[in-house]
Amino acid sequence: MNTSINLLPILESSKQLVLSVGQYIRTESKSFDRSRTETKGLHDYVSYVDKTAELKLVEGLQELIPGAGFIAEENTSTTRGERFNWIIDPLDGTTNFIHGLPCFAISVALTEYDIPVLGIIYEINLDECFYACKGNGAWLNGKPISVADTEKFDESFIATGFPYNNYGRLDAYLELMKHLLLNTRGIRRLGSAATDLAYVACGRFDAFYEYGLSPWDVAAGIILIQEAGGTVTDFKNGNNCLFGKEINATNGQIHEALGNAIVKFMGK
Repeated sequence: MNTSINLLPILESSKQLVLSVGQYIRTESKSFDRSRTETKGLHDYVSYVDKTAELKLVEGLQELIPGAGFIAEENTSTTRGERFNWIIDPLDGTTNFIHGLPCFAISVALTEYDIPVLGIIYEINLDECFYACKGNGAWLNGKPISVADTEKFDESFIATGFPYNNYGRLDAYLELMKHLLLNTRGIRRLGSAATDLAYVACGRFDAFYEYGLSPWDVAAGIILIQEAGGTVTDFKNGNNCLFGKEINATNGQIHEALGNAIVKFMGK
């Protein structure tokens, strides 16, 4: 798909906005009071920092593309665009944030007809800004990045996440994890799906898989990994990874092997 708008200036403007909001989150993290946390659902938390950060992002982004809509985790804006939509997670890794664990990120993506065409993931603690737009590669702090070249599944290094309120597939998920622990170099769970996906894009991880996800968890990571040379599908090797609540994102080399393992233990 060839977009008819110039994405590069939009990427630059949105990146500067994300960096600015990241500075706000960084400042708040130094004195955050855990008692100011709210509960949205089972093991699902939000704070004034999430809400304020999202408001800042929506206010800035709505000026960049007239008529673009929003899919935002905290529902600051619920207006959907016919063609373009910004998909926002203002603070991915909220549980890490409220506990002072240094791994949380901002994730912002732009979709055109529900296909990600621009993505930014800013891991705030390390001051690492990952970004990409369709046809222009993927970057980290001004330097091009690419996925790892690992070819052997038993040498792969994989990230995952644990469901926090959807436990219907947990037993199968744990069996899959056991299989991967025995047949790969290792598994890590950082607590921020956006960061995990960015790390696949830059080659730190060979793959990331998880279920129970929302569009704002994965939208930016999808375009980052694709532009970095990787492969992103759902668990069935289809393309419903943005709204399908599950993702298999890899360097491409081990995609089939991981996908086969997922199907074996999680079913079709």
